[in-house]
Amino acid sequence: MPEGTQEFAYHLDKQFFVNMESTDVHDADLDVKLVVVHKNDIYNLSFHITGTVTLICDRCLDDLILPIDTTYDIAVKYGDDYSETDDMLVIPGTDLTLNVSYMIYDTASLAIPLKHVHPLGKCNRAMSALLRKHRAVKDGEDAELAESLIDEMESMDDNTEVASIPGDPAPVDPRWDGLKKLSDSMSEGDE
Repeated sequence: MPEGTQEFAYHLDKQFFVNMESTDVHDADLDVKLVVVHKNDIYNLSFHITGTVTLICDRCLDDLILPIDTTYDIAVKYGDDYSETDDMLVIPGTDLTLNVSYMIYDTASLAIPLKHVHPLGKCNRAMSALLRKHRAVKDGEDAELAESLIDEMESMDDNTEVASIPGDPAPVDPRWDGLKKLSDSMSEGDE
């Protein structure tokens, strides 16, 4: 590759992750922009990956579409043997090509959180109900209160606001009342 700047663009879909033997990603729509700056026998690679991947929600087992926007930079140079650090990759002088697919895969995979779950209230309601039904119950009242709080929190929209009257102090979110009752009942048990 001549000295200077070269740009490459790739589009990744489900087949890329199948080829990489990834079982977590069920679909993908990712765009990869790779900028290679070659100067003084060092190749600086800069990856920028944007788009979405489709995973399975760990809680309700429905599709979870996760946005990805991540970058990765590494320098590559020729040397005697293969070696790698966090920011430098040395490849043998006999290698005439560099397969960047593993760098792209690792970069995209590291942008995916370990826990794949929908935001509260966005999971499949039928599956959430089954999950609650089969959850272990510890104490009668405390478990019932906890379940009612979970029900209330899952039913609230992320944009739910409590109405207020101008001039009145801000109302307290009703979920705090339930938590206060739980805290009070636990304090009484300590006495």
